[in-house]
Amino acid sequence: MNTEASIIFIIASFSLAVILIMSRERIPEPLRRPMAITSILLVIFAFFLIVYSFFRIGT
Repeated sequence: MNTEASIIFIIASFSLAVILIMSRERIPEPLRRPMAITSILLVIFAFFLIVYSFFRIGT
């Protein structure tokens, strides 16, 4: 697995989540829910990548 790509994805997904939380008043109402769901899915996958990389280090 390419660790640089994983790290970039993890940083980008957490950054997107923080930006959405900080600017939730400025996001139009029709876009709030889809963007939040997308952000949640990306953060969940980022956590999976973190846990997977920890398991791979142990083997």
